[in-house]
Amino acid sequence: MEALNQHLFLALNAQPHSQPLVIWFAIVMAKYAIFCLPMIMIKGWLGKSEERHKMMLTALLATVGALLINNLIGSMIWYHPRPFVMPLGHTLIAHDPTPSFPSNHMTIISTVAFSFILRPALRRMGVALAVLALPIAWSRIFLGVHFPLDMLGAVVVAGLASLMMLWLQPLYLEKLYGLTRGLYRLVFAPLIARGLLHR
Repeated sequence: MEALNQHLFLALNAQPHSQPLVIWFAIVMAKYAIFCLPMIMIKGWLGKSEERHKMMLTALLATVGALLINNLIGSMIWYHPRPFVMPLGHTLIAHDPTPSFPSNHMTIISTVAFSFILRPALRRMGVALAVLALPIAWSRIFLGVHFPLDMLGAVVVAGLASLMMLWLQPLYLEKLYGLTRGLYRLVFAPLIARGLLHR
């Protein structure tokens, strides 16, 4: 499996003759595309729909849970070095030598995508995020900071975390929603009073 992982990495990794435009696109995908997620989550949280608020909260909790699982895997279960630590291939962006498996970037976008896909009202947005995850995954491999199996592992973790938070929802959602919404109203009371934000 490791031999296949390295073979696929070298096939997808950048080469000395890679086109500058392709490298630029990869850097945008690898570093900046993921910032669409907080904008989507904030927009959903600031809207009027209580149901959508709860969907955003569940997606956020699933993402936090997925990242905790990643940390557990990388630090206690199976540490896998990044390509440039081995060293292998070409690395075109700076990165700390943290555990490679699973990919946190892929975990984050995949968890939000899965969380949305599991909700009929957000399914189309979830599918769009799943499509966006593909060039993000490719870019992290192309630029030399991840292996292909890091992406597969991230998708598995994301799916499990999304399902877990959905199944456990009756145990936590109403109380946690009341707490977080109350905190939101307290912090943003001046803006709410001026009509700039919804209650």
